[in-house]
Amino acid sequence: MSEFNLEGPDLIKKIKKSNISDLYNLSKKIRSFLIDNVSNTGGHLSSNLGAVELIVSIHRVYNSPKDRIIYDVGHQAYVHKILTGRAGDFKNLRKKDGLSGFPKREESNHDIYDTGHSSTSLSAGLGIATARDLSGKDYEVISVIGDGSMTGGISFEALNNIGSSGKKIRIILNDNGMSISKNVGGLSSHLLNLSTSKKYLNAKESMKNKLPEIPFIGKKIAGGLTRSRDKVKFSLLTNQGILFEDLGIKYIGPVDGHDYKQLIRAFNNANKIDGPTIVHVITKKGKGYEWSEKYPRKFHGIGPFDKYTGESIKKSNLPTYSAIFGDKITEIADKNDKVVAVAAAMGTATGLGKFYEKFPHRYFDVGIAEQHAVIFGAGMAINGYIPVIAIYSSFLQRAFDQLIEDVALHNLHIIFAIDRAGLVGADGETHQGQFDISYMNMIPNMTILTPASASQLEEMLDYAINECSTPVSIRYPRGESNDLKLPFNGKNNRIQKGEDITIYAVGTMISIAIKVRDLLSKYDINAGIVLINIVKPYDFSLSEFEKDSNTKLLAIIEDGIFNGGFAEKFISKNNNLNKEILNFNLPDAFIKQGTVDEQLDSCGMSPEKITDKILEVFQK
Repeated sequence: MSEFNLEGPDLIKKIKKSNISDLYNLSKKIRSFLIDNVSNTGGHLSSNLGAVELIVSIHRVYNSPKDRIIYDVGHQAYVHKILTGRAGDFKNLRKKDGLSGFPKREESNHDIYDTGHSSTSLSAGLGIATARDLSGKDYEVISVIGDGSMTGGISFEALNNIGSSGKKIRIILNDNGMSISKNVGGLSSHLLNLSTSKKYLNAKESMKNKLPEIPFIGKKIAGGLTRSRDKVKFSLLTNQGILFEDLGIKYIGPVDGHDYKQLIRAFNNANKIDGPTIVHVITKKGKGYEWSEKYPRKFHGIGPFDKYTGESIKKSNLPTYSAIFGDKITEIADKNDKVVAVAAAMGTATGLGKFYEKFPHRYFDVGIAEQHAVIFGAGMAINGYIPVIAIYSSFLQRAFDQLIEDVALHNLHIIFAIDRAGLVGADGETHQGQFDISYMNMIPNMTILTPASASQLEEMLDYAINECSTPVSIRYPRGESNDLKLPFNGKNNRIQKGEDITIYAVGTMISIAIKVRDLLSKYDINAGIVLINIVKPYDFSLSEFEKDSNTKLLAIIEDGIFNGGFAEKFISKNNNLNKEILNFNLPDAFIKQGTVDEQLDSCGMSPEKITDKILEVFQK
């Protein structure tokens, strides 16, 4: 019996030599390790617990890093990281300078492709396979993709290309959306043995080559047999199998994703086929941990929690911006039956759970398909409805063209609830919402609202739905709200007049502006604050605030990049004020994981660093 040390060397070599019963012991050890560590750090738990046997089997059959394994999204990458020598780093998972929650090429040569957004592994895999063939090299390319990612349009574009290319690429579809019964399991085992055995493949190839050579009747017989074979095969295959086979991709499955024998046999048989294959694997999300099996969505991405009770360890009792949005939009929809909600596979995460419960016929989750979500909303808006489309800032980037061509061009009344705007913390580079002000700011007819508090978010939703008739985006950050009582009256407001400096705070940056004001007061510097709630259309009355002010210095704090942002627009419109203007923006760079406070500090945007910079200017 093999003893597996998760932090020891040569774990993959041991996996390749171990018997099946030992691998099940390894699975238990990995699950226990994941629960212990993720309960302390937070992270993606359910998807990793469900994929343990799958990932172990991949490393049993394939030879990473020679064989290239690409993980779609990367939610299953924790198991991969454990097996490739990084278990000892899990105490710093998702922390500053620690282990990333996603595959990172800079972290290990086993991580082939940086991922964080979905539906990319198939296209990337085909690109890598094509480069392999052009270079005359010999290795396997394995693209692992979840069933949810198959709803993304990019996946279908890739499948179409993969089938027509004939390239040797192995697709592993991790399907955790259904269970596998004994009947299906037995049938799939039979199909697995029959359709991928060497004897079957050789006979099929020989018949295909020889039958057409028979004079007069050979071609007809070959065609008839092909049609008969396809009828029999398609009557047995699942709907997924028909689709893939039609595209030219050999389908194997369904395979029980927790049965090592089935998984290893399926992957070995797939490798016998000289062309694209897809192995359809059925797994149970959250497997092995009572609470994640019961609440797989809650434990998909979760903060620190009590591993015994499954309860989240909260630092504050303040509601999140997502929850405030969800409650308010449900309240509005109760009074206005033209309001509908659209999500892109993140309905619960964006706070729309209550809306769905109350108005299931007015709630539409289109899957991981942001482009489709925006056009779908445009179609509803043209017919008199008011779609509220809730999507993370970094995910909405995928629908940039649709925002322009299908919404702004038609000047449609659609509200974009941009969740996770600004810095997001532990998820890191792929999820930072640092670009939404800039990409929305360049789009004609678009209004950009930036609430500074929970109450302002509620007021802005009322304003956007009841007082606007054109596209509106409302951006707000991840996590807990603040309890500042600030009015929103459809314009930007001066919160306090200053004698020495005026600080312009964009949305929730008001909290930092208040701290900077208080720090400056210790140096007898009197700071005023202007709250920017409307980034676009640009508010020309802002110049009037400064004309009646004697301050010689202005500071702008904005949780977005400078290029295309509010600060750039303000400076270009006010170059005749005869005042020095400091801007504090997120850098033109990808911002690594850490806490939001750590990220602000590294960007020079913590209250202390902003204060130091202002003092520097005053000393001059």
